[in-house]
Amino acid sequence: MKLARIVVAGMAVALALSACGGGGGGGEQQAAATSPGGLEKTQLLVGVVPVPSSAPLFIAEKRGFFKEEGLTVKTEIIQAPQAVMPKIINGSMDAFLTSYVSLMAINDTGAAKLKLFQHSQEAAPGVAGVVVAKGSPVKTAADLKGKTIAVNVLKALGQTLTNAHLQEAGLKPEDVKFVAVPFADQLSALSSGQVDAAWLVEPFLTAAKKHGATEIIDTTDGVTAGVPIDGWGVSEQWLAKNPKTAAAFHRALAKAQEIAGADRKAIDEVVPTYTQTQADAAAAMKLGEFSMRADQASVQKLADLLHGYGYLKNKVDVARLFAPSAG
Repeated sequence: MKLARIVVAGMAVALALSACGGGGGGGEQQAAATSPGGLEKTQLLVGVVPVPSSAPLFIAEKRGFFKEEGLTVKTEIIQAPQAVMPKIINGSMDAFLTSYVSLMAINDTGAAKLKLFQHSQEAAPGVAGVVVAKGSPVKTAADLKGKTIAVNVLKALGQTLTNAHLQEAGLKPEDVKFVAVPFADQLSALSSGQVDAAWLVEPFLTAAKKHGATEIIDTTDGVTAGVPIDGWGVSEQWLAKNPKTAAAFHRALAKAQEIAGADRKAIDEVVPTYTQTQADAAAAMKLGEFSMRADQASVQKLADLLHGYGYLKNKVDVARLFAPSAG
């Protein structure tokens, strides 16, 4: 089944970086009787990645949506959801930005039982791609045979999208070697020859191009156009334990998500505050679609593709993947 056939109509969920809001961290559970609106918790810690998908969270903070709901939200930078599962399981972290691929992979391993809480982005051309260093002999996807490609997380979104394009070019997934390198370190790894190519998302993709890197595959176009990218994840246990807090958190995120989908300037205003991207560069970045909801049939096609690659041991019924508020 080709990723090409994924056509996204949207869904409610989102992923980002750095501190937003004052006071508090993960916070201890507070008595409902003393919390505004009877919230089970008023202080939340959210794992974020420094990418545009995280923008709705920071829009919500900037515009006081969390405060209106009686919430104080702080953030912790994460590189991959897998790394913070211990915190999610023990409750010291409440939510996190995650690709659909990573969320399904974590559930597949049994490490945690997660739900997609609020959608953030689906793909649009130009938001993620494979680049090579200036002057590289690698010019096309077919030239990657026998080469090493850096991705931020193995067997996750980058590897999945890249494989779809490699297959279209006549290569098999085993014809290349994927290695895990954090986004922030990929340009250095590319320049030093540690890797032959790197899969990057915005704002890292734009920064790499400014330093002379050449994009050879647009991994959010062609056979992978419209792929569901990411959203906010929470554990089933957290949802069950904190229903009023979850509802309040979702209301604030959803309001910000709607703004992100309608007002590009709102995204441009917050991206420089949680990434190292300058304002002019943030305004020039290509973005995916910040829709309210993702089409479950499209997510199902992605899940089936992952299972076909062997990245998931079990088939996924994505209707059970979404939290009630996100469905």
